[in-house]
Amino acid sequence: MAERGLRVLEADKTFFGKITNTITKLLIPTRVGINGLLILTKRNNVLKAYENYTDENNNDETNKKEILLKKYEDMYALYLESIDKYVMDSIYKKVKNNTASDFERNALSQYYNVVHLKETQYIEYKYRKQKYLLELDYESVLSQNKEKMLKRYQKFYSDKMESLYKAILKNYSIQLADNMGGTEKKDKIYENIFATLEEYICNILPIKLQVDEEKSYKEILKEYDKFNTFLAGKLDERDIIEKKAVLLGISRKLFTHSLPLIVAEQCYIKLLKDIRNLIINAKNDKKKNNAYEMLLNLIEDYNIKLLSTKIYWDKPQKREEYKKFWEEYNKIQKLESSDHGEYLKQKEILFIKNDLKALNEKQEKYVEIIKFHKGKLVELGEMRNIRNAYKTLNKTYTKKKLVIA
Repeated sequence: MAERGLRVLEADKTFFGKITNTITKLLIPTRVGINGLLILTKRNNVLKAYENYTDENNNDETNKKEILLKKYEDMYALYLESIDKYVMDSIYKKVKNNTASDFERNALSQYYNVVHLKETQYIEYKYRKQKYLLELDYESVLSQNKEKMLKRYQKFYSDKMESLYKAILKNYSIQLADNMGGTEKKDKIYENIFATLEEYICNILPIKLQVDEEKSYKEILKEYDKFNTFLAGKLDERDIIEKKAVLLGISRKLFTHSLPLIVAEQCYIKLLKDIRNLIINAKNDKKKNNAYEMLLNLIEDYNIKLLSTKIYWDKPQKREEYKKFWEEYNKIQKLESSDHGEYLKQKEILFIKNDLKALNEKQEKYVEIIKFHKGKLVELGEMRNIRNAYKTLNKTYTKKKLVIA
């Protein structure tokens, strides 16, 4: 689809400029009508092609499948072009002539944001533009309040949007795997991943659940309900990290290939880093303890939901260490029904010791959190303090506290 200039210029204040402006305003409703009819026709064509292709998926005739897929892709391209033309010919001119609604102004603003990506992130631009155009027409279908058409359109829309979200996430995964740029750039990619996951779960997953006749999403319903609890009220830093952890948990079921394990692992490591910093920087004991509880939950998610599914390990030593952790974790699980208090205590000790191993590799960077962890192990009776006194040159006594296993 060819791009055209989008810069909105001030209307000419000359006599001829005013006449041109008046004529343009009179022609806009006609242009909107023509574009609306064109979109309707192309929409019906793409829906028919989509239904023919999906119905044929159960057929073993490969040649027929390929023909139907080609037709569907052609109809889809023409459909998007018609929506793009509507943005350019109708919304753009209405904004220019100050006759646009708030929705239309917002739509054009979003269009600018998408087009802006073209120069720097072409792959992301390609997928986000399709997503934007589909979202725009979906709003139109919703506004018509025609249940039969809406139900028919939602199947196509949710299916296509899912593939676009997967493509966007895969693009972010590639960027993260390339390991190009510094910490700031990587942090931006992490935020893009979490924002895209949240956007999908808020906007597309409810539609998928609605049109899902085979109950394919029953495995994530519990986590989906938990995610919804974060949508009400103001979230603090701890809540934001927990919400991201829930998003990652859902992604392991919905976006296994688009967000591969190696990338999900990096996302978990980023969240662990964030929650450790939150513990150290907490201004009071309540916030510190809440963050600490979140750390324990995150360590469990990371080790049980992710590392337990890991097949390839860069370092065999790490794999052996995890095997030992897994064996210990399973032993502790047996205590849950017989002695719940001891179960929680032993699990906490296991998780903190496990986190300490990871932190000790970069001890200088994590001095404060290492000190915090050791303090927790002392409280749990797993480590003890030994006080040592010594005399300085000026004959004063200094006490030094040692923590040993």
